[in-house]
Amino acid sequence: MQYHSCPEQNLDLALVNRRIEEVFSAHGRGEVVQPPKTYVALPGGDFRTMPASIPSLGLAGVKVVNVHPGNPARGLPTVMALTVLLDPATGTPRAILNATRLTDLRTGAAGAVAARHLCTMRDGLEVGLVGAGSQAQAQLDATAAWLGIDRVRVWSRRATTAEAFARKNPSFDVRAGTLARAADCDLLITTTPSREPLVRNEWVRAGTHVNAIGADAPGKQELDPALLERALVYVDDREQAVHSGEVNVPIARGQIGADRLAGTLGEVVLGRKGRRSASEVTVFDATGLAIQDLAIAKVALEVCGPGIELGFP
Repeated sequence: MQYHSCPEQNLDLALVNRRIEEVFSAHGRGEVVQPPKTYVALPGGDFRTMPASIPSLGLAGVKVVNVHPGNPARGLPTVMALTVLLDPATGTPRAILNATRLTDLRTGAAGAVAARHLCTMRDGLEVGLVGAGSQAQAQLDATAAWLGIDRVRVWSRRATTAEAFARKNPSFDVRAGTLARAADCDLLITTTPSREPLVRNEWVRAGTHVNAIGADAPGKQELDPALLERALVYVDDREQAVHSGEVNVPIARGQIGADRLAGTLGEVVLGRKGRRSASEVTVFDATGLAIQDLAIAKVALEVCGPGIELGFP
């Protein structure tokens, strides 16, 4: 059995995007076994267990991942993760991977897949980022591996964080600014842990695609419910999204109905669902799926090979 951590710089982001697109296709065809995440509350946050199997790809395993918002003040990542891959035929553990950075990358790839299939154009995009942390970076990098980006406008609660993000990305035209300015774009990406809507409906122009990434637990939300009511909303997984995605709060409060969900990203990738007009607003509600973790774990083992890394703080 391998104990493994793969340096993220060794992974081709376009390859990661393709592999994540492949497992969303399998999800759309109903070829995966994936119970919803299980949450366990802890004093400073929570941890989740995420099991899955993809028989057609010979993959099975589980990820354990924490979310502790106060960790940066302690010099620790907000999110840390461990993935165990199993032999589907025998249940024998095949590899244990430090999946902290892999979690960022696979989430970024899901956003890139959604953008590729739901944005109105694939070149010359103006991207708006709400949030300027590690996931904002992962989303930007993965999207740039597939689509042409002209400008990036970024907002963070702390202006200094947005300004630092801009300095870290000299290869893009990145400018820090207001929340309303960031929302006025072709592709809007939200990556905050907010529990109150940040993005107002009236700020989002016709034809925008929104990747709503930050809401991944009950009670979290980043978007004005009026925007969800206006938009065509796609999710990664219906059951998981209703429980813990961007739509979880407005559905629980009766502000929108579960019938507002137009379908899954897997159905979009397969061409069964999708954007109906260039003026429509579309939203991808990403909660993060265990099948994504299996896919990127396989990529890491293929590209990086076996190794030992005790990489946890």
